[in-house]
Amino acid sequence: MPMLSQSIQDYLKTIYELRQHSDRVTTNALAERLDVAAASVTGMIKKLAEMKLVEYEPYQGARLTETGEKMALAIIRHHRLIELYLTAAMGYTWDRVHEEAERLEHAISEEFADKISSLLGDPQIDPHGDPIPRKDGTVAATSTLTLNLVPAGQTVRIERVRDEDPSLLRRVAELGLTPGVVVSVDQLPSAGHDLAIALAGGQQRFVEPDVARNVYVTSAEPMRVQPEA
Repeated sequence: MPMLSQSIQDYLKTIYELRQHSDRVTTNALAERLDVAAASVTGMIKKLAEMKLVEYEPYQGARLTETGEKMALAIIRHHRLIELYLTAAMGYTWDRVHEEAERLEHAISEEFADKISSLLGDPQIDPHGDPIPRKDGTVAATSTLTLNLVPAGQTVRIERVRDEDPSLLRRVAELGLTPGVVVSVDQLPSAGHDLAIALAGGQQRFVEPDVARNVYVTSAEPMRVQPEA
């Protein structure tokens, strides 16, 4: 990956992440996510367009070019490998690794990232269940179905958990909803109330709505999706 400033790396990664919810990313969404002025975002987006890393049309937002996306995925690869190394080799808990990886992702080389990957056995996912991008610039698809939308009576497997909020991750761990765990939805919540689920072995848990909305799941059987209240 060519040498890019930390600011440019942050923009590319953030555009990629926001694009998971929209084909084009607005300057306002970027400004809010990066906590910078909208005018600064516009200036940077124009610079990235000149570098052929994004396509940008005023009032239409921006999206990554093929080159920009590969660079964004390289940064994300660094981030997720660092998170996994911190938990697997250094004893960090999963609620503490995101901020550390945010700082370190800009500092390591491709060779260093390759060494981490090799040391860990070329892992496919990070501690939170997110796929680790491959060196060729591809990344495995992930589910967009969250636990709060699973109908009663369905059994699902926890795939991944959003990793930005340490308190959320601690709560998810307390509930036992880590990636790979299979749960059955016993009772749908009414507005503002907890979701009742059962873990393997019949242990019941009550999951707060704000937690359930940040836990992504997969199922081996077709499901109808519960409309969100």
